[in-house]
Amino acid sequence: MARLPDDPAAGRRHRSSEGLSGRKLVLLRHGRTAWNHARRVQGQIDVSLDDEGRAQAAAVAPVLAALSPTKLWSSDLLRARETTAALVAATGLSATYDARLREFHLGEREGLTHDAYAAVAPDEFALFRRGHYDSAPSAEQTSDVRTRMTAVLHDLLAALAPGEAGIAVSHGAAVRVATGAMLGWPDDQFHTLRGLDNCGWVLLQEQTETRTLHLGAYNCRVL
Repeated sequence: MARLPDDPAAGRRHRSSEGLSGRKLVLLRHGRTAWNHARRVQGQIDVSLDDEGRAQAAAVAPVLAALSPTKLWSSDLLRARETTAALVAATGLSATYDARLREFHLGEREGLTHDAYAAVAPDEFALFRRGHYDSAPSAEQTSDVRTRMTAVLHDLLAALAPGEAGIAVSHGAAVRVATGAMLGWPDDQFHTLRGLDNCGWVLLQEQTETRTLHLGAYNCRVL
């Protein structure tokens, strides 16, 4: 759990029977790409959704639209923007694109298949598969990803009125790190979370009295 910044509108909130009637934040991973399917390291290389990814985005959009979100923010990478396009159509919202929601930059290993990565640097690849994403040479540090992701997600939360929901479309490794950080977990506890599936999402819910975030759901999927 993590305490959120002070909100002058907090006194106008209405408490539900479970006390979780505050703001909601959905962190959605983008749909599948051909690189995902081929088990190729993407990082910040721009790759389009494949047919399966477009179907995933089309399926998840009306489900998340049913939450009546009022804000829709997205990574500016192509696979996230294409996923967001389905949400724009389903919600009628305009999207805000923010580079802070990007995936880890994975340095020299971007573009390698997992098999090739394992052949080139087996020990390093084993660390990578366990969620030590910054083990790759010249990769973005986990602490830097945590800092930028929590900053943008707190900005999104601050843009929500009491009881409103916002959606952030991002990437698997970045969301995994951000989930633990937003809940106030110790730095490495995010390793206890499994990786998100394509178009899997996380729901963070605000407890109105304590102004803390709680994990409402993890890796929810439609397809």
